[in-house]
Amino acid sequence: MSRGSSNGERVDPEAAPDEQSGLLEQLERTLMGERRHTRLDVAERAGVPIERAERLWRALGFASVPDDEVVFTDNDVAALQTIANLVRLGVVDESAEVALSRSLGQTLARLAEWQTAVVRDVVAEPDMPLKAQPGMVSAAEALLPIMERLQSHVWRRHLVAAAGRILALPPDSGASATVVVGFADIVSFTKLSRDIDDAGLAELLERFEGTASAVIAEGRGRVIKTLGDEVMFVADTPHAGADIALGLVERIHAAADLPELRTGLAYGPVLHRLGDVYGPVVNVAARLTSLARPGTVLVDRELASALADQSRYALRKLRRVSVRGYRRLEPWALRVA
Repeated sequence: MSRGSSNGERVDPEAAPDEQSGLLEQLERTLMGERRHTRLDVAERAGVPIERAERLWRALGFASVPDDEVVFTDNDVAALQTIANLVRLGVVDESAEVALSRSLGQTLARLAEWQTAVVRDVVAEPDMPLKAQPGMVSAAEALLPIMERLQSHVWRRHLVAAAGRILALPPDSGASATVVVGFADIVSFTKLSRDIDDAGLAELLERFEGTASAVIAEGRGRVIKTLGDEVMFVADTPHAGADIALGLVERIHAAADLPELRTGLAYGPVLHRLGDVYGPVVNVAARLTSLARPGTVLVDRELASALADQSRYALRKLRRVSVRGYRRLEPWALRVA
């Protein structure tokens, strides 16, 4: 099991003493409580074998610590007990608890990095070393309950939306569903990232992600993940997927300070697992994206067929191409009629 710094990485024991105290220790006490337990204590108090506890903490994204280090708090014990109780009550299968922990850890680690950076940028004094900033602790104390309430509300809203989608599926569908999978990525991003400074790059990515998220949400789609210069999304119906892709191209093109997009869509069954989607449809959408010209949308044959009777779309069949994994992929160009 592991604990340590506020970003989930263990504090370097060779670091200067003042870097291990002061701000970091105050933040840890504020967020987690007092250190009271070793990793063996936590496993024993939670009633979980140490090997299982180790697997769970590593899945959450934390590095290991020696057996004799007192670095864990009562909150760590309670968290481990909660995971064990979910399995004991049959809410989560024991074989799936590591995957659940990994998904939580990866999602919340990214959120924590962003939130910490926001607090730093808002309260930090520019002429004072970060480790000596008194405002960081008071900001954490003030913001923690607010952010917890907000995160809980957003999570509940997403639970309702996810439940609605699951209830609409056929009883025998399991974890599979037929959806449109789409990718949209920024053209020539590698060259662009070499030509602007870090601040400009961060602003560009923020605008891209913000614009893409807004268009996808307006079209009743869902962002699966963002990968820097690329966003992956799904939509439940062919026309919703098509409208989102065309809307992305149009909205980004209208923003004079954003590069063009290339977009690819594919339609068919996918496997839903821990917030992500998998299957050949995902691969086809990714291949089509790499083939698309700047400012255009390519779709696969299945989606083109599903959109054929929609008068508001114009579809043009392109020549078959050979790409990695697909020797005769049939792309179709999609635009507004």
